[in-house]
Amino acid sequence: MVSVAFDATPLIGARTGIGTAVGGWLTELSGRRDLHLRAYGLTLAGWRSLPGQLPAGVGRVSTPLPAGIAQRVWARHDAAPAEWWAGPVQVVHGTNFVVPPARRAARVVTVWDLTCVRYPQLCPPAALRYPGLVARAVAGGATVHVPSHAVADEVAEHFRVAPERLVVVAPGVAKTVTRPASGPGKPPYVLALGTVEPRKDLPTLVRAFDDLAARHPDLVLKIAGPAGWGEDAVRRAIEAATHRRRIERLGWLADPAAVMAGATVFAYPSLYEGFGFPPLEAMAAGVPVVATAAGSVPEVVGDAAVLVPVGDAGALAAGLERALADGADRDRLVAAGAARVAEFSWKRAGDGLAGLYHRLAGG
Repeated sequence: MVSVAFDATPLIGARTGIGTAVGGWLTELSGRRDLHLRAYGLTLAGWRSLPGQLPAGVGRVSTPLPAGIAQRVWARHDAAPAEWWAGPVQVVHGTNFVVPPARRAARVVTVWDLTCVRYPQLCPPAALRYPGLVARAVAGGATVHVPSHAVADEVAEHFRVAPERLVVVAPGVAKTVTRPASGPGKPPYVLALGTVEPRKDLPTLVRAFDDLAARHPDLVLKIAGPAGWGEDAVRRAIEAATHRRRIERLGWLADPAAVMAGATVFAYPSLYEGFGFPPLEAMAAGVPVVATAAGSVPEVVGDAAVLVPVGDAGALAAGLERALADGADRDRLVAAGAARVAEFSWKRAGDGLAGLYHRLAGG
């Protein structure tokens, strides 16, 4: 049995894509008899709520760690190593860009994307610490886990990580129940889902919808997800839209499955992505996907989505028009999406991380 200290901080608060992935991994790994998992949280405010987010069989370490202070210290020093507050563990997994120092335990740091390197202007101030923290972890011998080969190539080039210390393990996606896209009295709608941040480029989607809405008088655009540092730009885009009354800002949804399954088309207009969880969730719900060819998105969706250039509102409108049309093309997208989702099982995802832990503990 391998003992693992696992960063469960992304489970606290409004569940983002990273939180969904971390929760899925922790649930899958908690059922394995060859692992002993202890969750920790880099937070003081959410510390008390963490046990309620953990699956059965996963304990919580007894010491809360304030994220800001811990990150500033770890950026320069190897103080407060994991063994001091997590006990005698063999592997420490920092699941969101930050892994604590350790005396003897092997370390894994998950790097979801290189937004903070490639597009620092799109990041909140706290996230700008990540490149330095990852660089220090790599210099200290940490293994880097990434969700896609596209991110692996970027990490290898930027941080000069040796191939044997760079591991690709994608998250899984659960198959959901497919429901009719619309019904009596329910207008068709395009759905976007995710934290409202500049990287998601939702203003371009609003402009594309405004063009599309003139030709589809019943069509609605729904934007779901927690508020972020791109909220003002989205609000201004909606206010400038001719068809703004047909644009709904839903906010964060505790369970987005119903609104996802009811969508006619799912739109993913990102400027850059390290993985792209929401398109796969849409495919799992039987909803056709239109996405930008941004970062790892083409790798993740394969031929199961309509791909358009980044930042091109006209091309995005044309892609949505294509996916909205009933017929063989739409049917092909739905069938290809179901086949694509089958390649991202949680068992495969769990086996990938468990295999990594065992290799590091044995080494």
